[in-house]
Amino acid sequence: MTVPSAGPGPGDDPLDRLDARQRTLLDVWLPGAVVLADHSWGLVPTRVLEVDHAGERYAVKAAGPDDTHLPRELEAHRRWTGPWVRAGRGPELVHADPGARLLVTRWVPGVLAVGTPAQHDPGVHRQAGALLAALHAQERVVDADLEARENARALAWLDRPHGLEPDAVRRVRDVLAAWSPGPVTTVPAHGDFQPRNWVVDAGVVRVIDLGRAALRPAASDLVRMSAQEWRDDPSLADAFVEGYGSDPRDAATWWVTSLREGVCTAGWARMVGDAPFEAQGLRMVDEALARL
Repeated sequence: MTVPSAGPGPGDDPLDRLDARQRTLLDVWLPGAVVLADHSWGLVPTRVLEVDHAGERYAVKAAGPDDTHLPRELEAHRRWTGPWVRAGRGPELVHADPGARLLVTRWVPGVLAVGTPAQHDPGVHRQAGALLAALHAQERVVDADLEARENARALAWLDRPHGLEPDAVRRVRDVLAAWSPGPVTTVPAHGDFQPRNWVVDAGVVRVIDLGRAALRPAASDLVRMSAQEWRDDPSLADAFVEGYGSDPRDAATWWVTSLREGVCTAGWARMVGDAPFEAQGLRMVDEALARL
């Protein structure tokens, strides 16, 4: 439910792209559902459909066999989205079958902030900060091994195709080999918290798409905005932090968070063919290394 695509063309039924089990379940859950739009991203096999059933709108998310995001999204709905749902600020889970890789939520009304004036509106960022604070406040878990896992994840991307220069690769490997800060506190993190997952309706901000949700350090949810909207307009960061209540970014560790995220972004974007996102990842790596 991130980057919307055009609706189905003549004779093209998006429901036909669901596998047999998913289609059967959907027919049981929402018999006679009519597809209003296909909002699938297109870079991955997950289908995201806006459907109408008995006059109500729903989001149907159907993942492919190799998907790892839907189980995390389902866990987030079951454990962490309560404050957003009760406030009418996030999607409410209606049906789910993890074995079939299928879930249904109530449709979140509004327009994605990305690509609209809302993307650069301090008021929108302030609301988003408050929403993220509510998500993060629900749980705190100390993780002794997270930093080692994050280092290993970034290093694994360096073993795949990427656009990093050899000198940058060498420096990243040296930096991560020397990085061992010990246990860190984690919170329920959205994982892709940015305007492409904020929906604005009559000035009210809501949040969607929890496919990357997991327990992580709070600052991790600020890394993409820092590399995008906030990079050119620091006032947006100020508004967000005001809404959040404090700034979770620690100067002593923020640079390595950005470095690892840049490596993973560049590698993943190269894998799926997203050139602009790959360029963002490469820039993040360069800027993080420049701080050393």
